[in-house]
Amino acid sequence: MYQIGDVLISDEVLTEHFVCDLQHCMGACCIEGDAGAPVDLDEIMQIEEVLPVVWDLLSIPARKVINKQGVAYTDPEGQLVTSIVNGKDCVFTCYDENGCCFCALEKAYRAGKTKFYKPLSCHLYPIRHKKVGDLDALNYHQWEVCKAAVLLGKKEGVRVYEFLKEPLIRKFGEAWYKELEDAVEELKRRGYIV
Repeated sequence: MYQIGDVLISDEVLTEHFVCDLQHCMGACCIEGDAGAPVDLDEIMQIEEVLPVVWDLLSIPARKVINKQGVAYTDPEGQLVTSIVNGKDCVFTCYDENGCCFCALEKAYRAGKTKFYKPLSCHLYPIRHKKVGDLDALNYHQWEVCKAAVLLGKKEGVRVYEFLKEPLIRKFGEAWYKELEDAVEELKRRGYIV
């Protein structure tokens, strides 16, 4: 475990390799699991604002879920999460002609239709963010559906923290990320990271 400012970082975030490989996983992280993506109240408000923009991208079952319970709910662990369809698919999933899953929120953002990218928990994935007292904690979540991403990360020589530079800067700022990079270089120099 390392600490940069008020952020605790698991070793794996710095040492493991990762690059999303949508051609192989088909966006499984948006459709697998037993709960939606963690969100906070501010994100829920932003999602509700852009909902009219993404509405036509959503499946009919997703629209029904949103109409019934809203864009988010509280899971059994007490965490606010995006609503899901049939116990697994995030309501904001949409599919291309090849069956690859994409985020409707991100699709609208990339098309310049909204200013909201997507929930930070999605943007940071496979890093899981939690509060530990006054500190933020970043852990690398590993599971079978991301096996191709690990292999591609190794092939390209990209570590988890490097792959997630943009969302880490979104959360903690550029100065913090630069401090992280400097710390990693020092750890490499000392032989702690190969």
